[in-house]
Amino acid sequence: MSKLEVCCYSADCAVKAERAGADRIELCAGKQEGGITPSIGMLDWVSHQVSIPVHPIVRPRGGDFCYSENEFAIIKRDIDQIRALGFPGIVIGILTEDGHIDVERMQKILRQTEGMSITFHRAFDMCANPLLALSQLTDLGVDRILTSGQQQTAEVGLPLIRTLIQQSQRPVIMPGGGIRLTNIHKFIEAGVQEIHTSACQTIPSSMRYRKAGVSMNTDSEADEFAQFQVDSDMVAAMKEVFAPCVVRFRQQIG
Repeated sequence: MSKLEVCCYSADCAVKAERAGADRIELCAGKQEGGITPSIGMLDWVSHQVSIPVHPIVRPRGGDFCYSENEFAIIKRDIDQIRALGFPGIVIGILTEDGHIDVERMQKILRQTEGMSITFHRAFDMCANPLLALSQLTDLGVDRILTSGQQQTAEVGLPLIRTLIQQSQRPVIMPGGGIRLTNIHKFIEAGVQEIHTSACQTIPSSMRYRKAGVSMNTDSEADEFAQFQVDSDMVAAMKEVFAPCVVRFRQQIG
């Protein structure tokens, strides 16, 4: 069954994505960091207001995916809170210093999350050997791998994505990274079952007064009076294209 997962960086985005027809939400904070664990307030609110499956990312900071003992302890505490709030799955990825799957720590996570759905996120794209990583994640029993095919965008990474799909029925290979209505057909033709998209647009802040000369962002070029929001029309259009096209493609190859 085809599934369209939408990456949401706020509670408002999660509501918009659900209303537009998303099948599942990856809930994050910190877009400029590539996604970090949402606050407990956001998690609690979304757990009561959004009815489709929501999988929060568990990532204590931006940067690499090799974590200290203190960071790993925080990861486990965050998972306990997410589980207590009733979320059906999480999105996570942990690597070793040598760029391989941290099998020992992932085993601990899988024991802690028994009964929940586990997506190994784009830490996969930073692995030294993607086929070895696929084998390790298959043995671990994760449900899906989110990947851009180890390239900056999933469209450029399609050759590896096709190879991964050919070699794996489980975990599901879920491409993500720059997927939009304009290129979704390429992933359908590659035989994907699930697609991940942010489907976002930039909207201006509602603030009328804008203080000049003071920035709260370490990136001096960043526009602090702009916000990322889910583009509801894009989500709806992608869903309308994705589901029937996947069915037709399977019938053709079947």
